Amino acid sequence: MSRKVAIIASNGGMFDAYKVFNLATAAAATDAEVGIFFTFEGLNLIHKDLHKQLPLPEGKEAMAEGFKQANVPSIGELLGMAQELGVRIIACQMTMDVMGLTAEDFVNGIEVGGAATFLDFAFDADVTLTF
Repeated sequence: MSRKVAIIASNGGMFDAYKVFNLATAAAATDAEVGIFFTFEGLNLIHKDLHKQLPLPEGKEAMAEGFKQANVPSIGELLGMAQELGVRIIACQMTMDVMGLTAEDFVNGIEVGGAATFLDFAFDADVTLTF
């Protein structure tokens, strides 16, 4: 029986991205079915330009070098890995409308849907995480 992991990404910093994509790819690598709902600032994590320049928390700027030295994949690489592993990437339609964004503002391969789309996935999830 396959496990199901539902993740809500509502924050848009680099640490948030690493949390979301690290857990999503780890779960997908164990054959779990994974879906991530990106809303509000979380949309930055899948924005075609913004995901390349996510902010670090104040006072943690030096950690960027630590990520490089530890050979931690970039956010773009983790996003690509998630997609290759079949992670469902859902961008919140309501938030997109409020922010004046379209599907073309995001990386290829995303799904645009509302809360009901995500809830339909999440209702029978074994694990639900929010970042």
